[in-house]
Amino acid sequence: MTAFARQEEQTEQGDLTWEIRSVNHRYLELSLRLDERFRALEMPIRKLFADKLARGKVDAVLRYKVPEAQLSNVDIDQALAKSVVANCELVAGFSAQAAPIDPIKVLQWPGVLKAESLDQGALNSSVMDSLKLAVAELIVTRETEGVALKAMIVQRCVEIDEIAKAIRQRMPTILAQHQQRMQERVAELQVTLDAERLEQEMVLLAQKSDVAEELDRLESHVLEVTNVLERTEPVGRRLDFLMQELNREANTLGSKSINTETTNYSVQLKVLIEQMREQIQNIE
Repeated sequence: MTAFARQEEQTEQGDLTWEIRSVNHRYLELSLRLDERFRALEMPIRKLFADKLARGKVDAVLRYKVPEAQLSNVDIDQALAKSVVANCELVAGFSAQAAPIDPIKVLQWPGVLKAESLDQGALNSSVMDSLKLAVAELIVTRETEGVALKAMIVQRCVEIDEIAKAIRQRMPTILAQHQQRMQERVAELQVTLDAERLEQEMVLLAQKSDVAEELDRLESHVLEVTNVLERTEPVGRRLDFLMQELNREANTLGSKSINTETTNYSVQLKVLIEQMREQIQNIE
């Protein structure tokens, strides 16, 4: 589900900023970007997301700024810096047009600059606390959008139910009109048909075009969709399944159609179902 959350926290160990973006996805897919010093937290962070979210493609970025006091008291790991430079010169020897070594890039190499030691435990704790707040904000944003999506889906369900009722009401008239056209066609051909055989054909036509069961299942699935929307647990995958069932009934109605009116009803149903299906991809 589309959402965004940002959480900033200033601590004695430095400034922390979480930015989390979420878009629709069938499953939970987390892309995580962390400073190297927080790599040990990757699994706890992933578990927190998995506990709180069930679906969505989520991009989470943690930005960390070292305290100003730490920046004024740094040492250079000369052995590491010399090793980085030596390896850069070695690689440069493989190219005839190697660029000069940038000292700033060398200083940015992990571990070359050593600040005064930080309380990593306290810093990690702040990272997790800040993340919990950010995820909570993300969930609130998703829930707000979810309310709007629920209203849209309920409205589509109402329209589907109205179409099902219209088909049920119109089918006797449609069948009678089709039978009348068949009789008129026979009369135009000026042929004599066995009355019993003609009656049998009429019965077969009525059976083949009978959509009562499909309409019953369609209305049942619509009722289930509205019931599922009232649940508090994740319902996205259940709704996905119901969209497949609704689409199957709409297809069957179309295949049994005997005139343009019922065909148009089938097309309208498919449009409404597809509109719901697209939005349900956003629902957890």
